[in-house]
Amino acid sequence: MDAKKNKCLIAYFSREGNNYVGGSIVNLPVGNTEVAAEMIERLTGGDLFKIDPVKKYSADYNTCTEEVQQELRENARPELTAYPASINSYDTIILGYPNYWGTMPMPVWTFLEKYDFSGKTILPFCTHEGSGMGRSESDIKKLCPGANVKKGQAIRGGSVKNAGKDIERWLKG
Repeated sequence: MDAKKNKCLIAYFSREGNNYVGGSIVNLPVGNTEVAAEMIERLTGGDLFKIDPVKKYSADYNTCTEEVQQELRENARPELTAYPASINSYDTIILGYPNYWGTMPMPVWTFLEKYDFSGKTILPFCTHEGSGMGRSESDIKKLCPGANVKKGQAIRGGSVKNAGKDIERWLKG
């Protein structure tokens, strides 16, 4: 499937600030998933939409991981600052997120439950530091039963700036 031939929405969640990269906590001015989403925008000409929760996660990495784990345990649906008015004009949704505890951050769940993805193609991608896609692809299939969920692309966060060729191959695949 060539994402350039279809009108696509690149919806992504990303977190700048203190992040775990290559075994260390580093301060990222732009989150790894946002770096990848912007590459995808350049490759596809798609529309970017940042999935942004009203309540921000802590800037401290360890506190953030505790907040994320608690949201997952509670099956929370954090409110977002904005939503696309409609996704009807999009054939393809390219969905990006970091792998948090084996799946997507809960704001991504909020986004997916807001719309009917029936008949649409979802191309998931995630950034990670060794855990790959986790169970996120199967979670997307459960949340969007009428969508055609394609095989995702896992991008190591510490190598995201060099992932352009891999992303391009994945989009063409």
